[in-house]
Amino acid sequence: MKKIKDIKKLNNFIKKYNIDEIFSKDMRPAMELFLYEKNEYICKEGEPINYLYFFLDGKAKVYNNLSNGKALLLCFYHGLMLLGDLEMINPQPTTCNVQVIEKTYCIAISTDNIKLYLMEDPKFLKFICKSLGEKLNNLSKNSSINLLYPLENRLASYILATAETSLSNNKTTTIFRGNLTEISELLGASYRHLLRTLNTLCVKGCIRKKGSHYEVINEDLLKELAADLYR
Repeated sequence: MKKIKDIKKLNNFIKKYNIDEIFSKDMRPAMELFLYEKNEYICKEGEPINYLYFFLDGKAKVYNNLSNGKALLLCFYHGLMLLGDLEMINPQPTTCNVQVIEKTYCIAISTDNIKLYLMEDPKFLKFICKSLGEKLNNLSKNSSINLLYPLENRLASYILATAETSLSNNKTTTIFRGNLTEISELLGASYRHLLRTLNTLCVKGCIRKKGSHYEVINEDLLKELAADLYR
């Protein structure tokens, strides 16, 4: 994580996402801008959280560690979302892991400033309630997805969410790569089941194997299979 000491960039994010509108008072002096690189953690399950984060440009996966040593994917973060809102209302260690999967910017306000200035701010508390309500809806939906949707649909959604796009010789290429053992755990499947499903997607013409990674060759078909899962 890197703290970005660029007031202009901070103000651009505040304006882009109308963050000033969330508070009854000017909170800009208390705001800090952080940059996270791919694979860095914004927070880890069981650890104390010292900031309320406004998740901005970028993307991250959110997952829980289970008592059997495995992990389970909960959702993805993208666009304006809050991290640490539950911990602000009910002080406790972080309840999940948030790992960045592409370069991500966050605006952060320390818990000390939250307690000092915002815990009785009606505009801020209304925004917190809205955020928690949206998370509850998403958690309910994603729990149903993990139980009821076939791995093929969940994997298609995961590929779309985590694939990397690059431009070379005026040609756009979308690549999916990662530790397949970890991915199988996140999706609640066995390693062999994941390999069979990847092969099925290859046979259907969605992706193709290229060395140590997969290339997306039919994004429209993947989107059809994903059906807007994992939000």
